[in-house]
Amino acid sequence: MASSCVASTASAAAVTPRVRARPPRARVVACSAGGARGNGNGDGGGGGGSGLLAAGPKAVGGFACGVLAAWAVASAPSPVIAASQRLPPLSTEPNRCERAFVGNTIGQANGVYDKPIDLRFCDYTNEKTNLKGKSLAAALMSDAKFDGADMSEVVMSKAYAVGASFKGTDFTNAVIDRVNFEKADLQGAIFKNTVLSGSTFNEAKMQDVVFEDTIIGYVDLQKLCTNTTINADSRIELGCR
Repeated sequence: MASSCVASTASAAAVTPRVRARPPRARVVACSAGGARGNGNGDGGGGGGSGLLAAGPKAVGGFACGVLAAWAVASAPSPVIAASQRLPPLSTEPNRCERAFVGNTIGQANGVYDKPIDLRFCDYTNEKTNLKGKSLAAALMSDAKFDGADMSEVVMSKAYAVGASFKGTDFTNAVIDRVNFEKADLQGAIFKNTVLSGSTFNEAKMQDVVFEDTIIGYVDLQKLCTNTTINADSRIELGCR
């Protein structure tokens, strides 16, 4: 069965109070089975969803929707790693922190790896070069510091980041799916054009987080909006009720 997707900016009437400073800037991605939906401009469904392949937000949303659908299938038996789950002993590898600069070359979105990436308690404060674009799928990041780091275009599928610090971290164009950010410090982090699906933020500090063009599923958005540390401007960007 074909999968069709619609990416749209939530309307003011649907997700925000009647009076607000600006429209929400996060994109809610809704996926449904069946033929492609029409876009209101004569692009009907059932023909492969040509309207979703047009340039602009529809193309981005269509891509994101397809990716999210693939991850949903791949991750069905293995959701976010719970904070209470027993973790392996801390790696004794002498250069384990430097492994973040190489990343996981085989795992990517499915979180499979030949050797675990153990970054627990490592300090990458203000690292501007060596983390960008790396695959850190299934990485163990708890209690590590990434404050001020450039983590744009990073793939962090199924990473475990409980208690880690990401103050001012730049996640632009990154894939942050099924990550456990419980009790993490994300103050001032930048999720610009970031796929933020299936991740959990229980008790995370999220003041002044930027959610510009964040791509997130509707259910994930509702869960994220329950975090009371998200300030008013960020809630407007997300479209929280």
